[in-house]
Amino acid sequence: MKLSILMPVYNEEARLANALKQALDVNYPCEIELVVVDDGSRDGTAEILDRIDDPRVRVVTHPRNQGKGAAIRTAVSSAAGEFMVILDADLEYDPQDIPRLLDPVMDGRAEVVYGNRTFGSHSSFSFWYVMGNRAVTTAANMLYNCYLGDLETCFKLMPVSLYRSLDIRSNGFGMEAEVTGKLLRRQIRPYEVPISYRARSRAEGKKITWRDGVEALWILGRERSRRHR
Repeated sequence: MKLSILMPVYNEEARLANALKQALDVNYPCEIELVVVDDGSRDGTAEILDRIDDPRVRVVTHPRNQGKGAAIRTAVSSAAGEFMVILDADLEYDPQDIPRLLDPVMDGRAEVVYGNRTFGSHSSFSFWYVMGNRAVTTAANMLYNCYLGDLETCFKLMPVSLYRSLDIRSNGFGMEAEVTGKLLRRQIRPYEVPISYRARSRAEGKKITWRDGVEALWILGRERSRRHR
């Protein structure tokens, strides 16, 4: 088994070197590749990526910023692994948790695994961010009659072929809701495992906003309405 770790990057000069080191230092239970997509960064991100000398790392560059969904679409199109997981470069997620996501796959319990965050005072930058995440997750649970704990989690692990078949068209953060909506529409219920999390603040570069939450709700409703077509 080979795992493709997909890392979208946009203006992460301050954190990228550390994010890459953390991802590559994990003792994975299988072969990995790290596919990094520089999504039109305008800071020193490109220079950091140019200095990488590790055969496990492959870098793809977008000439202009297109959004997280577009970056993942590019990464998936060139992924060489049987399975994939998304890992942002913002240091909010700990790549040491990725082997925990792999466990249910490697012992045959699941094909799709989500990392479920537990929010607390040390792991969330605002009350409204957590409430927004819960609102979107609750909407998905009501629309699809399921019980997910964390729809917006970055850690979504699944077969590369499955992700490709979902045909995700959202270019921005709406891809999180689109992925989940399309999985649930196919009656695929993600297996969830607890993960660690530390949210960064706006001052540290947090990019998601309330508008992304509204878009996620719209996407969930759109995908649910396609169920009987």
